[in-house]
Amino acid sequence: MAFSDLIPWARDRNRVSERRGNDDNPLISLQRDLNSVFEDFWGRFDNPFAGSLTAGGPHTDVSETDAAMLVSVDLPGLDDKDIEVNVTDDMLTIRGERAEKTDKDGFSAQSRRSFHRMIPVPPGVDPEKAEAEFKRGVLTVTLPKTEEAKARVKRIDVKSA
Repeated sequence: MAFSDLIPWARDRNRVSERRGNDDNPLISLQRDLNSVFEDFWGRFDNPFAGSLTAGGPHTDVSETDAAMLVSVDLPGLDDKDIEVNVTDDMLTIRGERAEKTDKDGFSAQSRRSFHRMIPVPPGVDPEKAEAEFKRGVLTVTLPKTEEAKARVKRIDVKSA
């Protein structure tokens, strides 16, 4: 949504000026800058992990078997020391941060790129036995189910009608 869309009486006039390429009008230039700020701001709600390690944040898969909950996160370019994994009774938290050093035109700069994922943990998972493995850029967290949770699972036969 463009900022000008919020001002009903200016919509058509601003679009005509933009089509003409009227760059010397300071108000049009200011409006474009404001549009950019608002689009960047509201775009973060559409994609809350923007600005993380990859454009949409690291790809995350969550699956469940009879024995465990499995979480896989693609983290190319990170080392195991760059990753932090925490688990409580109801939440798995995965954080990562990578320092990037760039040299351009004789200037060097260092920036940090990070991500943060919080994944709800279902009841019946034993956080004390959780394990994390980082191999070839993929973090895999295994959260085994308790014996009580395994015993409560009842398989239901599917019948055709």
